Amino acid sequence: VTQLRRLQAAMAEGHEMVKFADLFSSLLALLEKPLLVVLLAAALGLVVLLRMLNVGVVESARVTQLRRARELIVDVVRANSCHPILVHLAWHDSGTYDQKHKALPWPAAGGAIGSIRFSKEITAGPNAGLSKALKLLDPVKVACPEVSWADIIQMASATSIELAGGPKIDMCYGRVDADASPDQSVAPFGLPDAYPKDEPAAHLRHVFGKYDGMGDREIVALSGAHTLGRAFKERSGAVTNCAGEAGATKYTCSAYCAAGVSGTSNGMAGGKSWTSNWLRFDNSYFSLGGKMDPTNLIAFPTDTVLETDAGFKPYFDKYAASEAAFFADYAASHKKLSELGSNFSPAEGIRI
Repeated sequence: VTQLRRLQAAMAEGHEMVKFADLFSSLLALLEKPLLVVLLAAALGLVVLLRMLNVGVVESARVTQLRRARELIVDVVRANSCHPILVHLAWHDSGTYDQKHKALPWPAAGGAIGSIRFSKEITAGPNAGLSKALKLLDPVKVACPEVSWADIIQMASATSIELAGGPKIDMCYGRVDADASPDQSVAPFGLPDAYPKDEPAAHLRHVFGKYDGMGDREIVALSGAHTLGRAFKERSGAVTNCAGEAGATKYTCSAYCAAGVSGTSNGMAGGKSWTSNWLRFDNSYFSLGGKMDPTNLIAFPTDTVLETDAGFKPYFDKYAASEAAFFADYAASHKKLSELGSNFSPAEGIRI
């Protein structure tokens, strides 16, 4: 009995072993019953335990691979300064979600299902340039085959945010990969447009209205992720700045990157950023530097409306004044975004 209690306590310390601890609690209670009952219960318990051990070994292997995947992603990000493009990739995978299709069989509603890796999505206009991000993550998938693409993509985004100085996000893993891009997903996949045809505030609310539990708070908080990265002419087409020195601003030129002012850089010049320190995750996006310095910084209509719209402004002002408040709301909003449309196995997900 003493040994069983010790084993029970040890098992309870591990997330994947909680069910084992529950089983041993039941067996301990049976030790007070007549011998015949105990023997019968023990025989049944042994059968159940053997099945659970098999499941436990599989789940433990997944946890090990998830942790290894994160280690490899950290190496990729640090070696390539690719924080922005990995965040962009995850957003454009999960952002295809549309709740009007959620009554249909999964994965019809889209979302964080790894479908951005399929040709229909990765070659579409909104995802121009994101094939580079998939190639950066290919070695991670090869090294960790038990980890789904959907998990790797979302893990890379959350890890990039944290490595850039942002908040640690309470991520859940165990996503199942879609076998193909859903028929219901049609370019441009309901993703935000820097220069929408309709009024910017209405456009943003329309986009986020497709998502479960998203409102003005989440719109403003997630927009703050533009503190990272740059826009390129050959990708979004929303700026005239192309990749390379000829398309660089004073914040994206080779000299600025090499000086380390924008953090560790991969040396690729060009494009136009929202902030001067575009590899640092902070609340500087909410200063809207592009309004004061449009030559060197971005402020799209979907950025500036956050400062003026009655529903957005309270959150915009809050985040501009407090980085801690921004980080708290961003982390919660990022988690919501990362789970849109996801099919988790086990259903409660896996935390590492």
